[in-house]
Amino acid sequence: MTAAAEVRPARGVRDLGEAALTWVSAHRDGFALDEDALAEHGNVNTTWKPLGELAQVCVSVRRHTGRTDPLHGLASDLLSFAWQQTGRGALFLELQRLEPFATYPLEVYAAFASAGLRHDRYESATATVARTRGWHVTEQEPNRRLSVLNSERRSGITPHGDMARALERTWLAGLPEPWTFELPSGYTLTHVVFHLTDWGLTPRAVPPQVADYLRHWLPPWLDTCLEDEQWDLCCELLAVASSLPGPPERALLDEAWARLSVAQDDSGAVPEVGGRGSRTTAPAFLDCYHSTLMTAFAAALTLDRLRGAAAGGRGRPTGGRGGPE
Repeated sequence: MTAAAEVRPARGVRDLGEAALTWVSAHRDGFALDEDALAEHGNVNTTWKPLGELAQVCVSVRRHTGRTDPLHGLASDLLSFAWQQTGRGALFLELQRLEPFATYPLEVYAAFASAGLRHDRYESATATVARTRGWHVTEQEPNRRLSVLNSERRSGITPHGDMARALERTWLAGLPEPWTFELPSGYTLTHVVFHLTDWGLTPRAVPPQVADYLRHWLPPWLDTCLEDEQWDLCCELLAVASSLPGPPERALLDEAWARLSVAQDDSGAVPEVGGRGSRTTAPAFLDCYHSTLMTAFAAALTLDRLRGAAAGGRGRPTGGRGGPE
């Protein structure tokens, strides 16, 4: 079988990813920051969280697509929009002043910084706080600690801890009994892999024993989520499957993406949970934006890894670590 023939069945994956990112572009106003972004009791989950997730997915799509690919251009446009929403980084400095020990501003900023979009004064102010004992001993969930460490590295701040030691305290690193997998642990393990690999960029950062464990148990876990129509987690698991060392399991990807395709709305939106038959209207923004972003993210990773496998390699990002375009 030729390399071209090997890649051909994955065209459906591209269709799903392109439709998802097109929906995101058409609904970009839903990611815009409003007055709650800096309000004392503002809801971070409906302001900074969606914007940060948009930025990270756009960075990932750019990394895993060529510069002439329309998806790369669309992701670049959306990333520019997201950066403008932050006042080109100025709002991060204000957040740092309002909440100096909050980690979420740095975690959002890190996505932009990894694409070369930086704000020197914010980085200087945050680096000062990151040297304090208070920052070092802040109590966090183990996967969140990995996120902060990776965000420090991406932002040019010396990480205050060791990734390997932080990994040891996670659910995934304990190689738990597979039947203890449930929704919370599922989301925890996916983000552990994302932080370890810098969102799929460095698959070899996953330790061999963890990678072997995931290769063995990811298929039944993914099948369970597909059966339960947990589309958001399905997409995150598909992204994990394409973030492990070595070529991805083609049969697993083909079947999962085929089943995921039935959940995508004609508009390109993908609901977090439930199938088309359970809806009479288009899903609301907050009920589908994350799963739609994850569809685009997983699709970009999947296609890049399949291209690499077809070419006889391990798959590598085609977009690279370059600065803003």
